[in-house]
Amino acid sequence: MNILITGGAGFIGSHVVKHFVTKYPAYHIYNLDALTYAGNLENLQSISDKPNYTFVKGDIKDIPFVNDLFEKYRFKAVIHLAAESHVDRSITNPNAFIETNVLGTTNLLNAFNKLWKANFDGKQFYHISTDEVYGSLGKTGLFTEKTSYDPQSPYAASKAASDHMVRSFGNTFGMPYKISNCSNNYGPNQFPEKLIPLFIHNIQNSIELPVYGDGQYTRDWLYVTDHVLAIDTIFHKGKKGETYNVGGLNEWTNIDLIHLLCEQLDRKLNKPKGTSAKLIRFVKDRAGHDKRYAIDASKIQAELDWKPQVTFEEGLSKTVDWYLQNLSWLKNVTSGVYQEYYKKMYG
Repeated sequence: MNILITGGAGFIGSHVVKHFVTKYPAYHIYNLDALTYAGNLENLQSISDKPNYTFVKGDIKDIPFVNDLFEKYRFKAVIHLAAESHVDRSITNPNAFIETNVLGTTNLLNAFNKLWKANFDGKQFYHISTDEVYGSLGKTGLFTEKTSYDPQSPYAASKAASDHMVRSFGNTFGMPYKISNCSNNYGPNQFPEKLIPLFIHNIQNSIELPVYGDGQYTRDWLYVTDHVLAIDTIFHKGKKGETYNVGGLNEWTNIDLIHLLCEQLDRKLNKPKGTSAKLIRFVKDRAGHDKRYAIDASKIQAELDWKPQVTFEEGLSKTVDWYLQNLSWLKNVTSGVYQEYYKKMYG
C-alpha cells in the first residue's frame, strides 16, 4: 500500500515516517516535504536507504505537482502533517499560513478526491491538527472533541480552517477522513524556534532566555514518540469521520518548565546550581497569547486504548541528552537565516 506522509522531514513528521517505514515493511511510505527552514533530511538518515521509503521534494501549494503525484503513485492513504506551525511567525506573516495550511490542505483533498472518484473503500485521509484551534482556557476545564472552535492567532485560525475543509470533503464527497488535535510536542529533532530546543540552545551558549509576559502561560506537553504511537493507533484503529484529542495529561506553566530545564542543564553541563536560571529575561508579551491549553484525552484512551507512556521529567531528560549529543545538528539549523529570525523576534 502506497501511503503519502506530508511534512515528513519536519519534527513530528520525521518521527512518524521513521516509525511507519520501520514497523510496516509492507507499506511504501512516500515522504513529501518542501524542505523549508524546519524540514531537515538529517532527521531521516536512519531510514533513507530502506526499500519501502521514497522522499519527494515538493510543495503542497503547487496544484499541478500535487495532482501529478497522486496520479503517479495512487496513494491509498494520506497522513497530512505539512504545515506552517509557529504562532510567532504567523503574527509576522499570516498569508504564508493561509497559503500552506488552508490552500495546501485543500489541494491534497482535491487530488485525493479526484483520484478515487468516490471509490473510497480501504482509503483514508488522516489530518493532524492542533489543540490551538479551540482557543484559550481559564484556570479550569479541558478541551474535548466537542469544544467549539475559537482560534486566537493566525496559525490557529489557519489550522481550524484546514480542519473544516477536511470535514467538508467528508460531508460533501463521502471522503473517509480522521482528524486528531494534539497538545504541545517536544523531543529530539525539533527546530529551535519552539521553547524547549530554543532554551537548550541558549543555555549551551550562555544566551539570555526570553520569557513572554509573566511566564504563567500553561501548556499540556506530550513527548513526540507518544504522539507517533497515537497517530499509528488512530490510523489503524480510529473510526472514519471521527476526531481524537491527543494530550500528555501533563500541564506546566512556561516559567516552571523553564526552571526545570535550567536545573537539568546545570546538572548535565556540570554548572553550579542556579547558573542557567540567571539567563531568564522577561520580554514583551506575544500578541493574542492564549493563557492555557489542556486536553481531555479520555476518548482516545477509552475507545482506542492509547495513553502517554513517557513522563515529562523522563522525556525532558531524553530531549536534553539528545541535543547535547547532537551539537552539529543544532549548529547546522541555527546558522544563517535563523539568526536573522531570532533577532527579529527577540531582539
